[in-house]
Amino acid sequence: MGNKIVITGGAGFIGSNFVKLLLEDCDYDEILIIDKLTYAGSLDNLDGALDNERVRFFKGDIAEPDDVARALEDARHVVNFAAETHVDRSLAEASPFIRSNIMGVHALMEKSREASIEKFVHISTDEVYGAFVEGSATEESPLNPSSPYSASKVAGDALCNAYRVSWGVPTVIVRPTNNYGPNQFPEKLIPFFVKRAMAGETLPIYGEGDQVRDWLFVRDNCRAIKLVLDRGEVGEIYNIGADCHRKNIDVARKMLEILDIPESRIEHVADRPGHDFRYAVDSTKIRELGWRPQTSWDEGFRETVLHFKEKFGGQQ
Repeated sequence: MGNKIVITGGAGFIGSNFVKLLLEDCDYDEILIIDKLTYAGSLDNLDGALDNERVRFFKGDIAEPDDVARALEDARHVVNFAAETHVDRSLAEASPFIRSNIMGVHALMEKSREASIEKFVHISTDEVYGAFVEGSATEESPLNPSSPYSASKVAGDALCNAYRVSWGVPTVIVRPTNNYGPNQFPEKLIPFFVKRAMAGETLPIYGEGDQVRDWLFVRDNCRAIKLVLDRGEVGEIYNIGADCHRKNIDVARKMLEILDIPESRIEHVADRPGHDFRYAVDSTKIRELGWRPQTSWDEGFRETVLHFKEKFGGQQ
């Protein structure tokens, strides 16, 4: 076994930020990125990371066992970011989520078992717990998925646990809250709204916009994942939350204020099926390892909005 780490989905939003963090502070001889480069993955997200002599890129599919075997050869650690992640897409067509989030995890588990990986960190989501109108989900809370996306993530988590118990694959699961930041794919709320706002279009809000999410800046999330990789215990689950709960309608209003666009651009539309009202997690366990979010909501949100304003340009 060499001193090699494999980052699946490393050309995606969170994965690419994690690669950059590793290059700032790690001792790996090789960082191998495997990514299918679908609609949400782009080498542009990696900026200059691919120029580093320790970084290698392999275009591959985690649901293809041969691709996974090739990527994991001589690997010490694996961090699995590769996933289909957008709830609305899963409601329109679930099969890509089944392939990536379940079949892909199965292939990774099989090949990790064969490769004798030292630690496998699997990136899950707070959405596996379902809605919490009051209080927060702990790592022991029942799982209650409400969309094909969250159901597929529950299945992936279960596979990780099963391969750990049955064959000793050293898995650790993290469940972050709602990530945001520069370079996020524009189907997500903040870039989606900024793009529409800059194009002179309305901002469609589901229902009254009272749905609550815990907003976690992507670089803070990556720091937490790195901490779990370094110090997290095999077999454990770690919630990652910023305790930054905001209603969707308030996010839209704050964005319009930054862009100096009137609130009349907000358009209330019919809610989507099974829309969870509120997500919230108790992140005591990861905080006991020494992690705290470092980016305030005002700082991270403004940076993100202005990033997408510059990217999308256009006329108001």
